[in-house]
Amino acid sequence: MKGKVVVITGAGSGLGEALAQKYSKLGSHVCLLGRTKSKLQKVASSLQGTSSIYEVDVSSLVGVQKAMQTIVSKEGKIDCLVNNAGVGIFKSLEELSEEDIQKMININLTGTIFCTQAALSYMKAENSGQIINIVSASGKRAKATESVYSASKFGVRGFSEAIMDELTETGIKIFGVYMGNMKTSLWDEGVDQNILEEFMEPNDVAELIIENTKKQNKLYVQDLTILNHKQ
Repeated sequence: MKGKVVVITGAGSGLGEALAQKYSKLGSHVCLLGRTKSKLQKVASSLQGTSSIYEVDVSSLVGVQKAMQTIVSKEGKIDCLVNNAGVGIFKSLEELSEEDIQKMININLTGTIFCTQAALSYMKAENSGQIINIVSASGKRAKATESVYSASKFGVRGFSEAIMDELTETGIKIFGVYMGNMKTSLWDEGVDQNILEEFMEPNDVAELIIENTKKQNKLYVQDLTILNHKQ
């Protein structure tokens, strides 16, 4: 990954931050995308290598297109896009507000689509690149209190598989990552501390993602499932 340009959405914390740290150590230039500039700046200041930050809401097509265009104009290319930005609101369906529903669909699904669409044109010009979609195990198995969250993640799964078919004849590779629960801000509310201790560390998941996606040089799609013992 040395010399590669890696774009990570939701890079201000959790798995996005862990991936940024590891790609930076490998010598990549890391482009940190997120909604909170201060969080991105904090992550950028801790990286070993070069980085740049882009304050953007992935559910805004104009914002995403502008960010990707700026990245290519400054760095010359996009080698890897990690669609990591996501939000989860875990309540029964009746308890979810219109805002809750729209937020999960817009960020988890629409944001993934917008970022992929914006990056693809640049990757196609080079006939190379990786797109890594962080889906979660909820994109394979639905649970109570995760109706809309699971709907958004099942949507990302279907989107990933369809794009894989579209890109079969190209040098662009698509990876879908289905991981179990991690110790991230997604669980700031409503999770017992004892249960939280059983969740996976973002650094461990990031290591598995990078090691597996580096090895799959001849695959256009990789279903990477990372589960903890509770999943």
